[in-house]
Amino acid sequence: MTIRMLSFAVLLATALVLASGPSIAQEKGKTAAGELTSQSQAALAQLEASAPVAKSLRAKALAVLVFPKITKAGLGIGGQYGEGTLFKGGKAAAYYKTTGASFGLQAGGQQYGYAMFFMNANALAQLDSAKGFEVGVGPSVVMVDEGMAKTTTTTTLKDDIYALVFGQKGLMAGLGIQGNKITKIQPK
Repeated sequence: MTIRMLSFAVLLATALVLASGPSIAQEKGKTAAGELTSQSQAALAQLEASAPVAKSLRAKALAVLVFPKITKAGLGIGGQYGEGTLFKGGKAAAYYKTTGASFGLQAGGQQYGYAMFFMNANALAQLDSAKGFEVGVGPSVVMVDEGMAKTTTTTTLKDDIYALVFGQKGLMAGLGIQGNKITKIQPK
């Protein structure tokens, strides 16, 4: 990839992130609980329609944490932010934010949704332990990509947490080190 193509990609990705406007969280500090619940339910329905394993996972999961929109951007140093709803028994039980930072060779911006299926009580208990749940620390988290999600069956799934990323928009390229933290919030 030439410098000119990379510059164009960065410009395009930045424009996509800026065009989406400031997130509700940035405008109001936090999203209203009802609005966040509705967005999370719609995102989960969209995920189940595109990846049938999500519906099977939800039926077996103790709880599902859905982040309907996470915004990620970076140029050398990057960050991400999103708010989501934890569903237990199909009802909103709590609200969380995900934040992350990264650094390395990276450029661009993107938005995506993210769902975590908690398969047992121990994994769910880790979510509220300490001062936030750090992805990659604690119970095993298995990322299920779009291709795998279409061919996986729940009889082969044996881990603590399954995570699916969906609805990706934008362009983010690079190599870097990334950390991600999930923390409970109290929406307005």
